Amino acid sequence: MRRLVGITAVSVLSLSFAVGLPGDARGRAAAPVVNRVGGCPVFPADNVWHADVSKLPVNAHSAAWVKAIGRGYFLHPDFGPSYHAQPVPYGIPVTTVTGSHRKVHVKFHYAHESDKVRYPLGHDTRIEGGRKAHGDRHAIVVDKATCTLYETYATKKSNGHWHAGSGAVWALDSDKLRHDGWTSADAAGLPILPGLLRWREVKHGHVDHAIRFTAPVTSRHYIWPARHQAGSQNGLKYPPMGARFRLKAGFSEASYSHKARVVLDAMKTYGLMLADNGSSWYFQGDASHGWHGKLISELKTIPAKAFEAVDESSLRQSKNSGAAR
Repeated sequence: MRRLVGITAVSVLSLSFAVGLPGDARGRAAAPVVNRVGGCPVFPADNVWHADVSKLPVNAHSAAWVKAIGRGYFLHPDFGPSYHAQPVPYGIPVTTVTGSHRKVHVKFHYAHESDKVRYPLGHDTRIEGGRKAHGDRHAIVVDKATCTLYETYATKKSNGHWHAGSGAVWALDSDKLRHDGWTSADAAGLPILPGLLRWREVKHGHVDHAIRFTAPVTSRHYIWPARHQAGSQNGLKYPPMGARFRLKAGFSEASYSHKARVVLDAMKTYGLMLADNGSSWYFQGDASHGWHGKLISELKTIPAKAFEAVDESSLRQSKNSGAAR
């Protein structure tokens, strides 16, 4: 996946999201809570990643944004079996550690926009693509004792020292956003973990969050909850970081398996969040051996033309908080 990181911040547009409580937004029985990692919540229930956007109006730029990303494309799951093309499954792995895990100094390329704390990296840290990968090499680590999320990009250990392009830290029980204008391990300045489609939640039949995805060309703007941009185009003919898209309610799920319908329902309810530059309509999941070829093939048949961007402008509570009204 191609990743472009811009380091010059621009003004934030006043758009935002609505909150939906898992399982009861439409009067349904509450679903089992599976969106936890290491016993920690993946951000509060009122967080923007959990916002039900199924009833929001269509964004005025929707048609232009879908066209810019590629209306004739199909979605592409950026995870699943690697079929020995790399030593680990495709996807972004998640590592959990205890509070006693050793924390190390990390030298960052984008140091002025990275959180300068010690990170719990070590021989047990799982890196996207494996230790010898040449791609984005994201590392996501959750400290189970403090429910702290650590994320790094371009992660590697060289000559006994840890290096990364950028790094960011979040409290998983807080809605606080990063400094306005700061990148993270993602070009949009967003956390990666809450946008990963995880095998465990699909297996259990309930996904309660938006899913992270990429677009090849983006605007130099960014909208809430994004804090950063990596765009190459002025104006809003191209989508900005933070743009939210949903699968149209009328899209038929009749030909899909139960697990594929779990994903489709999440795309209709919580949508997709534009978080990085990369291939058109690539959406991210965890690096799990549970993903199987049949499901991945099904997910490749979802047409981009079945998506629309939503208008979140009435739902933001504060530009510095991820809490949604």
